[in-house]
Amino acid sequence: MKIKEITTFLFKAPLKTPFKTALRRVDSLEDLVVVIACEDGSIGYGEGAPAPAITGETVDSMIAAIEHIKPLLIGLEIEEFDTALDKIHHSIPKNTTAKSALEIALYDLKSKALNLPLYRMLGGTQTTFKTDITISMNETDTMVRDSLEALARGYEILKVKIGDNPQKDIRRVKAIWDAVGKQATLRLDANQGWSAVQSVQVLQTLESAGIVAECIEQPVKADDLAGLKYIKERVQTPLLADESVFSAKDAVALLECQAVDYINIKLAKTGGISGALKLADIAHDYGVKCMLGCMLEGPFSIAAGVHVASAKADIITMIDLDAVSLLSYNPAKTSVRFEESRITLSGEAGIGVSILA
Repeated sequence: MKIKEITTFLFKAPLKTPFKTALRRVDSLEDLVVVIACEDGSIGYGEGAPAPAITGETVDSMIAAIEHIKPLLIGLEIEEFDTALDKIHHSIPKNTTAKSALEIALYDLKSKALNLPLYRMLGGTQTTFKTDITISMNETDTMVRDSLEALARGYEILKVKIGDNPQKDIRRVKAIWDAVGKQATLRLDANQGWSAVQSVQVLQTLESAGIVAECIEQPVKADDLAGLKYIKERVQTPLLADESVFSAKDAVALLECQAVDYINIKLAKTGGISGALKLADIAHDYGVKCMLGCMLEGPFSIAAGVHVASAKADIITMIDLDAVSLLSYNPAKTSVRFEESRITLSGEAGIGVSILA
């Protein structure tokens, strides 16, 4: 299986409702899909979502990075898999989402060559997972309504987006807690919106009211390691690092100083599947559990993330892979079943997603 051609195209789909966080608002999915074709007719698919506020990448920058890497991959055999990964990661720095899209396509091809679903190629056995669903940041009444609608659709875990105003955030969380009672687990995500002092004030206020969320995700700026440690030492709510962790080096720095309780692994941050697997192994070494999260991605990248979660199911205990459920419709062909909170991998070789004819 020799790589013959690498192409890209935009993958578009509207969202059911706008996706709002402390960092951005998105009304429709517009991702970049990578297609790697081999001389024998085999095709691998990968995907990346531009998130300039987080990764610094746009669709145009992703295309430029892929065009830079592409000549180094064309002509390689899929059996030269490690060489291909090395060329992706050492030909250009950063550009983690573009690299992830290329990696996913390569992993798709390699597992197809072995006639295995990707999770089995990676050593996984688990096939069914439960994801949370994002409650976008809005006025309190809207967030309460969205939370109750999510419960009615079968979701048991709500990821509540906050971070624009500490006092308003307290009111939002209290109102959602009062509305859902013990019917749902809450995960809070401030998307770098607070200072360390504000984080402690908000969390201690909620804890005094009997509200201890499963985690608080990235309350301070990505580079504020001292702030994360300050928070962790003063609250009961477990602390989850997201934007602070792109690489293995980032994870070691946080875990060495015991600044967080959990790590959020995202393929778009780690540069793809290989980096995600390494990050999970590092977390295991430090005795820390992980979330497998996503950007606002389509089915190719989300499916790849689920395969990784299966491979590291002992470490990845939280799943935040709701992006396909946020779409008005799914324009791809999938053997992976996306059924609201439940995602089920199939026995089909590869990642289990392809383009509709």
